[in-house]
Amino acid sequence: MKFIDRYFELTARQSSIKKELIAGLTTFMAMSYILFVNPSMLAQTGMDHGAVFVATCLAAAFGSIAMGMLANLPVALAPGMGLNAFFTYVIVLEQGHSWQTALAAVFCSGVLFLLLSIFKIREWIIQSIPFALKMGIAAGIGMFLALIALKTANIIVASPATLVTLGDLHDPKVLLAIAGFFLIFALAHRKQHAAVFISILVITAIAWWRGDTSFTGVVAMPPSLAATFLQLDFASVLQWAMVPVILSLLFLDLFDTSGTLVAVSQRAGLLKPNGEIPRLRGALLADSSATIAGALVGTSTTTSYVESTAGVAAGGRTGLTAVVVGLAFLAALWLSPLAAMVPAYATAGALLYVATLMLSSLQHVEWNDLIESVPVVVVLVMMPLTFSIADGIGMGFITYAVLCLVTGRLAKTTLSVWVLTAVFTAKFFFA
Repeated sequence: MKFIDRYFELTARQSSIKKELIAGLTTFMAMSYILFVNPSMLAQTGMDHGAVFVATCLAAAFGSIAMGMLANLPVALAPGMGLNAFFTYVIVLEQGHSWQTALAAVFCSGVLFLLLSIFKIREWIIQSIPFALKMGIAAGIGMFLALIALKTANIIVASPATLVTLGDLHDPKVLLAIAGFFLIFALAHRKQHAAVFISILVITAIAWWRGDTSFTGVVAMPPSLAATFLQLDFASVLQWAMVPVILSLLFLDLFDTSGTLVAVSQRAGLLKPNGEIPRLRGALLADSSATIAGALVGTSTTTSYVESTAGVAAGGRTGLTAVVVGLAFLAALWLSPLAAMVPAYATAGALLYVATLMLSSLQHVEWNDLIESVPVVVVLVMMPLTFSIADGIGMGFITYAVLCLVTGRLAKTTLSVWVLTAVFTAKFFFA
C-alpha cells in the first residue's frame, strides 16, 4: 500500500485507493458504450465483430494502464469516436481501401505520433494550427457523427429528389432510437455518469422483447482475436493516396489528445501555473503507444477520452484511476454476448449524443472575424455532405490559406498551414 501511495502520489494529491477505485469505475461506466459502438461500426468494413470487441477491450486496457503508469494522470483511453467513423466510412467504405490497409494507416499514424512525442515536435505542430480550425474540426466531426447516427437510425433516408429526406417516424425502430437519445439526456441531467451505457442497455432490452435481437447470455469466454490480430497490409499503405489519410489520422489524434489532456488536468486541478500538463511526455507516449498496439490487435485509433472527467468529478486525481479503468476493460472481455446482441439503432442515440457534445467547441470560434469563421463553416458543411472527415479538413485548410492570401493577412498563417494546404491540394487535384 505504501508503494502504491508513493508511486501514484495519493497522499500528495489528497486522494486514496478507495477514491481512485470509485473514480476508475465511474470513468469506465461513462465510456463503456465504446464496447458496443466500436465493434458495430468497424464490422461494417468486413471485420469480425467478436475480434474487434476483444481488440477494443485490449487497446483500452493497454492505453489506460500505460497512461496511469507513465503519466500518473486520471485519463482513460479507448478507440476514439470520430476516429472509428473516419476508419469505417471514409478510408474503407468511401475510398475503397481494405480494412487491413486502414489498420496499417492507423499503425503508421501512431508511429508518427510517437516520434513527434519523443522529439518534442508535437507542441510546435499543435501551436501552428489555427485555433479556429482546431475547433472547427472537432465540431465538424460532431456533424459527421450526427449524420451517421441519423442514417443508422433511419431518421433520415436517401431520396432521389433531394438526396436525403425524413424517414418513417411510424417505424418502432426509429422511435426507439429517438427514445434512446432523449433517455441519455434525461440521465445525464441527473448526473448519471453511465447515462450512455444505461440507454444502450435499455433500448437493447426492448429490442430483445420485440424480437429484433437474440439473447445468448451475458458472460462467455472472449471471442478469438485471430481474425484481426496482425492483419495489417503495409504493402498497400505505401502509396501517395494514403499520405493524406495517415496525416488526417495523426492530426485528429493530436487535437483530440491535446484537448482531452488539458480538460481533464484542469478539472483535476493538476495544471501547472503556466498551463502546462504534468508529465506530458509520458501521456503522449502512452497515447501513441496505445494507437500502435490497437492497430496490431485490430482496432481504429486509440485516444484519450474526455469522459475521464466523470472519474475526476468522483474524486480521481492520479494515474491509479486510469489503471482501474484498464483492469475494468480487461474484465469486460467476458461480456461479448451482451455486445453482440446490441442492435444498430440502440447505439444511434449514443452517437447523436456524442455529436452534440462535440459541437460545443463552436462557442470558442471568433465569428466576427471572417477569416476565422468561414473556414469553420466550410469544415462543418463539407464533412457531412462529402461524407468524409479528410475532405472536410482539407477544404478547411485550403479555405483558410486562400482567405489569408487574398486579404493580405499572411502573418496569420504558419509553415505547417501551407504544408498541409499543399498536401490536401495535391490530394484533390492529382490523386
